[in-house]
Amino acid sequence: MAIELFNNGKHICLMFSDLVDEGEASVQSNQFLIVQDGTGILLDPGGVLTYNELYMEMSKYFPPKQLRYVFASHADPDIIASLPRWLAGSDTKLLISSIWSRFVPHFCAQGKTEGRIIAIPDEGSLLPLGETEFQILPAHFLHAEGNFQFYDPVSRILFSGDMGASMLPDGLAMDPVQDFDKHLPYMRGFHARYMVSNKVCRYWVEMVRKLDPEWMVPQHGAPFKGRAMIGRFLDWIETLPCGVDLMTQEMYQAPRKISISL
Repeated sequence: MAIELFNNGKHICLMFSDLVDEGEASVQSNQFLIVQDGTGILLDPGGVLTYNELYMEMSKYFPPKQLRYVFASHADPDIIASLPRWLAGSDTKLLISSIWSRFVPHFCAQGKTEGRIIAIPDEGSLLPLGETEFQILPAHFLHAEGNFQFYDPVSRILFSGDMGASMLPDGLAMDPVQDFDKHLPYMRGFHARYMVSNKVCRYWVEMVRKLDPEWMVPQHGAPFKGRAMIGRFLDWIETLPCGVDLMTQEMYQAPRKISISL
């Protein structure tokens, strides 16, 4: 089901949080579609489990063949495993970090990505579409080496990738966070493991505070809406020890016993 985050009659932002069957043994993920000028941008479209529903929903707004861009925050399977279908079903081009652009062809049959990949430089880029100039923001090591986020200045939505992600019970990802303290347990473990260091978290917070978004919508779990709730998240992540901050020599020892089921 499409969740309308923004609609001014000309510019529409949609979120999809339930396209993966709750019975599937896979992580919940959100997909996003920005509709403007008879075309659109699909953000982190996901794997093959999401393709059919996304295609049908997109058809309500414009012919999917006219999809202008697919944006991938990084190259994980839950981000772009469905890429071969989008390349076959539309004239779209893929926007992805230059670090991952040479890996992307491994998702597709030989030759299918030729001329279809736009490699984003480390510093990010502006992306014009009609009268709107979107911002592709650097978010490296949050969590991927080459990682980007997407900011829509019309809706003031920051599509934040894995930053702000939460591992929620089934069916709870569609509603904005209402109680930050109650939501925190669903985020803490994920961010401690997947964000590489507090240093890059602090750099990211400084950038986002200057943007002052109205929404922050991650790729997993519930969105954050409003300056107060987003501010709570920024204050928290700014001081969180994570990733390499938590590593010790004891974690790097050769194993002496079998601890997995063979």
